[in-house]
Amino acid sequence: MFQRTVMDNELHVLTSSMPHTRSVSVGIFIGAGSRYESGEIAGVSHFLEHILFKGTKSWPTARDVSEAIEGVGGVMNASTDREMTVFWCKVARPHFERALSVLVDMMLNPLLDPAEIDKEREVVLEELRMVNDYPTNRVELLIDEALWPDQAMGRDVGGSQESVSGLTREHILDYVRQQYTPCNAVVSVAGDISHEEVVDLLNGTVESWKPATPMQWHPVVDGQTCPRVRVEQRKTDQAHLIVGLPSLPMGHPDRYALGLMNVILGEGMSSRLFLELREKQGLAYDVHSSLNLFRDCGSLTVYCGVEPRKSAQAIGAILEQLGGLQGPIPQAELDKARELSKGRMLLRMEDSRSVAMWMGAQQTLLGTVRTVDEVVEKMDAVTTDDVHRVAATVVRQEALNLAVVGPFRSDRRFRSLLKI
Repeated sequence: MFQRTVMDNELHVLTSSMPHTRSVSVGIFIGAGSRYESGEIAGVSHFLEHILFKGTKSWPTARDVSEAIEGVGGVMNASTDREMTVFWCKVARPHFERALSVLVDMMLNPLLDPAEIDKEREVVLEELRMVNDYPTNRVELLIDEALWPDQAMGRDVGGSQESVSGLTREHILDYVRQQYTPCNAVVSVAGDISHEEVVDLLNGTVESWKPATPMQWHPVVDGQTCPRVRVEQRKTDQAHLIVGLPSLPMGHPDRYALGLMNVILGEGMSSRLFLELREKQGLAYDVHSSLNLFRDCGSLTVYCGVEPRKSAQAIGAILEQLGGLQGPIPQAELDKARELSKGRMLLRMEDSRSVAMWMGAQQTLLGTVRTVDEVVEKMDAVTTDDVHRVAATVVRQEALNLAVVGPFRSDRRFRSLLKI
């Protein structure tokens, strides 16, 4: 499925040749995110992601950078999470060299113009205000605070109004020097290309990128011994609820059993949560569960939007479905979840960008890349006993967390509900 080369400066290069496509997707992955930040510079990873689009040595303005890709019909973007930052673009095959050149120049030769930094700071602050205005975003931040209180994992990836306002150009330069090093980066390319072509192009451009030792991420501190509740009062027509539990890290051997358990619980219109809360009880339009897996921790969350007076009923129904996972799992239900997971994964792999993201994320976070066939094999090996064992490990009353955004003055009415 892919080929790998490690350059002399320790930069990892991964490619997947997809000659049937007419596109090429390029991603540059950096081990940089909110888990690497102190409270003082919270949000610097996300802020830097913005700033790198504001001009480089070869494309000196933000317009030059965007037109270099959009001007040939391509798409370009970036994202920052807790453990990595990704810059990517997807272009038609004839424009692959330009796309790679633009992304590499953003890594090696950003201008970091002080005027652009000050201007973009206001843009980022507006983004934080925008996120704060959406109850669905706020409840996601609250559940993270409940799961991982007073530590980097529980903070907003974008930082706060105070921390972003205090970021200086010196903070950004220090962060670039520490984290944006080739040994902490992966170039992942998928599409109508050959591995040799990509390596040859990079050989002529990344020699000046010198290796250095990056910072380490902040590990999770988990001392939870009883359920936690976070409530934020908002004048909303719906109550937005998330029930959250700590789960397994991404490298855990039971991650595939956990993934299938999540599908059974709340992924898709035939999941237990959907059938019970929407189809049977008519409580919610949107109810689903999600997994977030990180290097040393993870979370299983269930979101529901519900009429505020029905909040207790909805929470009770969610907890009942979580508790039901501790009982026997029918073989037919596991088989259905397995085929859903495999089918969606295989369909994603038809797209060059999905393939580039698949390779780059695994190499960045796990230091290795499993092929699709290897993952299918892992899924096929999961038994009902495996799912039952994982459910017993993850679904525990003392580990329950609840976040609520809605017209409630206190958390008093919710605390007594958290029982499985």
